[in-house]
Amino acid sequence: MNNFNHFQTKKRIQMMAKSASEPLQRLRFLTLVPAVGLLLFVFSCEKEDMVPSLSVESLKTTDLLIGQADEVFDVVEQQPNPPGGMAGWNTYLSKNLKYPYQARRMGIEGTVIVVFEILKDGSIRNVEVLRGIGGGADEEAMRVVANSPKWQPGRQRDQAVVTRMRLPIRFKLGNSKSIASDLKEEMATGVKPQVTVVGYN
Repeated sequence: MNNFNHFQTKKRIQMMAKSASEPLQRLRFLTLVPAVGLLLFVFSCEKEDMVPSLSVESLKTTDLLIGQADEVFDVVEQQPNPPGGMAGWNTYLSKNLKYPYQARRMGIEGTVIVVFEILKDGSIRNVEVLRGIGGGADEEAMRVVANSPKWQPGRQRDQAVVTRMRLPIRFKLGNSKSIASDLKEEMATGVKPQVTVVGYN
């Protein structure tokens, strides 16, 4: 036989003489099987959890958030309009706006500028005072604006949009004799007379 055949034969004899694998080594190999199975199970669970479940409630919440995130316009092609136009707005103010007692007592006059947003359905939100005069007039102006009936919403490109409005409300006292008479009556009876704004822009 040649050298090559001798080498191969020698290798085979050595392999036959080699002892069988240790039981501990077999045990190590067998422990890998459940570990691999566990990893496969964990990864499959995580994949399912990553898929979001959409319910009717979650869709409604998403729509609500989208509706609240509408862009607010300061200038639009068609400005919002109160019921009856500005004449109707002045009538509403004269019927509902009351001159605060403290402002009358202190002789406070002036213009309160109220800022608010008109939504697409004409309702009003986020009423704030941009410039006030104190004496309770600021709070009264905010109250009346917040409680006003729905407006016609502003429109941009023929679509209703959320619009921010700035509206001046002027508080002006009458003559000093009528003020003194009203205050005296209020002090005596405890009933506040229905003194309303006599001028507003």
